[in-house]
Amino acid sequence: MKAGFYPKLAAEGIRKNMRLYLPYLLTGSVMVMMYYILSFLSESELLEELKGGSVLRILLPLGSGVIAIFSLIFIFYSNSFLLRKRSREFGLYNILGMDKGNLGRIMLWENLIVTAVSIVGGLLLGISLSKLAELGMLNLLNSEVDDSLRLDMASAGKTALLYAGIYLIILINSVIKVCRSSPLELWHSTNTGEKPPKVNWLPAVLGVLLLAVAYLIALSVRQPLDALYKFFIAVVLVILATYLCFISASVALCRLLQKNKRYYYQPNHFVSVSSMVYRMKRNGAGLASICILITMVLVMISSVFSLYTGAEDNLNTMYPSDIMLQCLIPQKKDFNEETAAQIRSFITEKVPEQKNVVEYGLGKAAGMFMENGFFSDESAHTQFGINTFKNAGDLQLLSLDDYNRIAGTDLTLEEDECLLFSQETGLIGETFSLEGVRTFRVKKAAPPPKALLGQTSISLVPSVLLVISDFDAVTALWSDGREAWEATPLRLYLTYNFDMDADVRTKTEVYERIRRELTTVIPKGENESYSYIFHSKDIERGEFYSLYGGLFFIGVLLSFVFLFAAVLIIYYKQISEGFEDQNRFEIMQKVGMTKKEIRKSINSQVLTVFFTPLLFAGLHLAFAFPVIWKLLQLFYLSNLRLMILVTVICFFIIGAFYTLVYKITSNAYFAIVIGRKA
Repeated sequence: MKAGFYPKLAAEGIRKNMRLYLPYLLTGSVMVMMYYILSFLSESELLEELKGGSVLRILLPLGSGVIAIFSLIFIFYSNSFLLRKRSREFGLYNILGMDKGNLGRIMLWENLIVTAVSIVGGLLLGISLSKLAELGMLNLLNSEVDDSLRLDMASAGKTALLYAGIYLIILINSVIKVCRSSPLELWHSTNTGEKPPKVNWLPAVLGVLLLAVAYLIALSVRQPLDALYKFFIAVVLVILATYLCFISASVALCRLLQKNKRYYYQPNHFVSVSSMVYRMKRNGAGLASICILITMVLVMISSVFSLYTGAEDNLNTMYPSDIMLQCLIPQKKDFNEETAAQIRSFITEKVPEQKNVVEYGLGKAAGMFMENGFFSDESAHTQFGINTFKNAGDLQLLSLDDYNRIAGTDLTLEEDECLLFSQETGLIGETFSLEGVRTFRVKKAAPPPKALLGQTSISLVPSVLLVISDFDAVTALWSDGREAWEATPLRLYLTYNFDMDADVRTKTEVYERIRRELTTVIPKGENESYSYIFHSKDIERGEFYSLYGGLFFIGVLLSFVFLFAAVLIIYYKQISEGFEDQNRFEIMQKVGMTKKEIRKSINSQVLTVFFTPLLFAGLHLAFAFPVIWKLLQLFYLSNLRLMILVTVICFFIIGAFYTLVYKITSNAYFAIVIGRKA
């Protein structure tokens, strides 16, 4: 044979099957483009100049790693559709005299053409759009726009090598499959239907039970750190349960519909149900994959969008003032008005123009929350296992005088009364005990202002603010008369926060000026040590938007990839089933079924099966919401209403897009099944 015979035959095979190969080529190109863009951004020199650039150095490679793994899985999945469709053609070549070596050469050239088109096309798209992606990232991070253009040859080379390796693996797998099949098996592969599966109730029941367990785990989450490990357990259970339910329960559903004579023996239901039951195993797996991908998109896009849109609100909650100082007072004797006046005078000297000054003393202790009480133990956060971590938390003591002054109230308390504030309502009862100190009767009050809580309003562990009338007496009982305060589980802090009418540059300069000389006024402990927490909202804003903007950027890209994958699964499902159903509908048209009735039958299949993945995805999202909410609290999200609103909007947008995609692909299915009569 001539040297150009195999390349020509391979190119002709791709051209004749362009309806199948075009999505496959598009899949590869999009994956290559996405990987190059993330690799390009992770190597960008701009990250060195950005506030929070170190966060992106971690996030961007993680995103490119996810795309690399998903590319292997999904390109492999897409190739399986092509291989099944082309098997009949390879069988014909084999019958006409080509041996397996000849078929291997054709497949080699086809793979080379697909690899070249996908990698070159993807890199061209990636290089063309990389600057746009960089500008979008800088905009999300509230950073200055950089107009320079560059081509990252290292990222391009790494991308080309990675995807050449992926397509090589796919080629080896395809050649092995074809070589192990006989000519007759290849010839009849597209006509080989599945036997009607029997209803196997064990997997169906197991799937329902696993789903119930996963939902119960999600609903049982109480703390953010508790959600961190339970989330992955629930995800695995949901994936397994979804496949079991769609594969086994869908067979049972078809059988039940067949037994319902009023439903089944109608033209628009009979054909769709009878055809589905013969391929429910593969059909169920495809629908389960669509459901999981849609769920991933919903979870990811709603999470990152909630974080990004709530970034400023979260920043203001954590840092209610422009500049915030909290000094640890190492020894009990220094916790007094004289020390507070010294700190106040120092800051006033550096910053004469202040406003909204918030000044108070605070006691902090780490320990374990028991029933209606608190046991002081600093090792609670480190020495207890993760299963008991939900009981570990932080207690904060505040005097009633400071509370009234900051909140603008005039409340009164008896010695045995307290005000108790906590996001964990289960910690608030009729009484609250400090073990070994005193038991208080809890008096109801409105929540304290944000200016009083600051970072403690968003806590990874249970946090309680306890307001008492006799602050000195309680802390004295707690310390048990020991002079070295750092030897006790309770720490005392003096807090001084204030705002400024100035631009960001001036505020930053003030912050740096105070920070350089702060140690000269902070009381030192017996070992000459000191400790303080000092924040500038404007400096923290850069870190916030780097984290949230980076997560949003990567989340949008990954959501696009997963949504693209779901669309292609829908497309391949419709096209492959269209070719399989073509003969059936041809027979039905011969016995009098009209095109209008065929369209009704197709719509019946849509309503019966195809929207089930979207409904299941919505159900998964609803039960996963408590876990997602707790996990996002690890990123300091505090606006629950915003997250609910964003999640609902995302579901309806994805649902509308899903409906549009299916409408388009169902038209392609309809065109195929009536093609011989058109």
